[in-house]
Amino acid sequence: MPSSDLVSRSAVAVVDLLSRGEVSPLDCLDALESRISLVDKDVNALPTVDFDRARRAAKATMARPLGERGALKGLPVAIKDLTDVAGMRTTYGSPIFADHVPDASDPLVERLEGESGVIYAKTNTPEFGAGANTFNEVFGATVNPWNTAMSAAGSSGGSAVALATGMAWLAHGSDLGGSLRNPASFCGIVGMRPSPGRVASLPGIPLDRQLSVQGPMARNVEDCAFFLDCLTGEDIRDPVSLPKPETSFLAFVRSGWKPKRVAFSADLGITPVDPEVAEICRKAALRFSELGASVEEAHPDFTGAHDAFNVLRAKNFAISKKALLDTKRDLLKPEVIWNIEKGLALTMEDHVRAETRRAELYRNTLTFFEDHDILCTPATIVPPFPVGNRYVESCNGIAFDNYVHWLAIAYAITLVSCPAISLPCGFTKSGLPVGLQIVARPRGDARALAAAKGLEDVLSLGTTNPILPRKG
Repeated sequence: MPSSDLVSRSAVAVVDLLSRGEVSPLDCLDALESRISLVDKDVNALPTVDFDRARRAAKATMARPLGERGALKGLPVAIKDLTDVAGMRTTYGSPIFADHVPDASDPLVERLEGESGVIYAKTNTPEFGAGANTFNEVFGATVNPWNTAMSAAGSSGGSAVALATGMAWLAHGSDLGGSLRNPASFCGIVGMRPSPGRVASLPGIPLDRQLSVQGPMARNVEDCAFFLDCLTGEDIRDPVSLPKPETSFLAFVRSGWKPKRVAFSADLGITPVDPEVAEICRKAALRFSELGASVEEAHPDFTGAHDAFNVLRAKNFAISKKALLDTKRDLLKPEVIWNIEKGLALTMEDHVRAETRRAELYRNTLTFFEDHDILCTPATIVPPFPVGNRYVESCNGIAFDNYVHWLAIAYAITLVSCPAISLPCGFTKSGLPVGLQIVARPRGDARALAAAKGLEDVLSLGTTNPILPRKG
């Protein structure tokens, strides 16, 4: 099978070919290596590739009978460069770790390799995932394949670009303030923030943190659901990890479930939104009516979300990165330093206020989902912006007071522990993708995926086909 044909197929379709022995894991790696040599020089999504390691893993998989291989059957998978892969350069986007090669893999990597996934590449990310624009001092910037003068967003920007351009069938990402959802929106692919604990990972410090999660990215919803199935499972090393559900996410997506009560909000009452983005998303959400749903404009009360998120995010940075500030300050980018110092300056009163408000927001959200199956918003409040801009400073005439404020429509959902998907829902007049954020109640991951699949079928945008980079 020609490599160009193979890379254009869905992950589920390629796994089916692998399961029947019609292609081999080595065929898949050959196809990806050819595609990367053609494409990545123009987008810089995969700064670290290791096909020697990947081919050893592929041959080990091929040594087992077809029926004894894991769910991925030898399908290659790309891993974000914030997550350790044993024996593979892992930099976290930081000059401090430019030559770091971990001895052990993160539990999610172990799980994927246990399912016969073949790790072949690390995807680019901003330093420690800070900032929704993928650039760093180690590898430089990753650019948007729909217009290479534009940002791919972040922090899972490398993963999103690799998928959009056919350099990956499945790519892992992580999300605190939208890092799975923003790049998915900017690059026209599917990115899902699962419920906290759905994907077990080494939690770091603080041990029980729930703002940051690991999750799947793919070119379509079925692939995303399948990938989440492969990532999911309880692990004693992660104290908030959840067991696999009785029904697989892919099976639920294919079950035909559809939402009956859909809410849409352009701004959640807390943020400005680019008018063109708002209108594209509103029109897409209204098309849930074609699936038999009622659609109304509504949202939970998110008053106080900015303050709560800023405090909790800063606390996490201070706890996890203070040692680096003390010893490597000159090698940290300004945004990371700002986050750590904000955290170190917090008072107990700040902590009490933020935690109290977050609990109130969570209760508001549970009440809201008693009357709604799905909440839809723009995944990102602006279309892709010039890659040279570090972040969005203003929107629709309103200036932001810090470098993460423009991410509020995503981080509000983070605060209330809801699963959320960015689904391609249209294009701006200049041809840039826009994503719709589809949110379900806490632990309602299957419903979020099924709703996204239903709308994906209605919209039929053709974004599942990989593209070649388009010069800006």
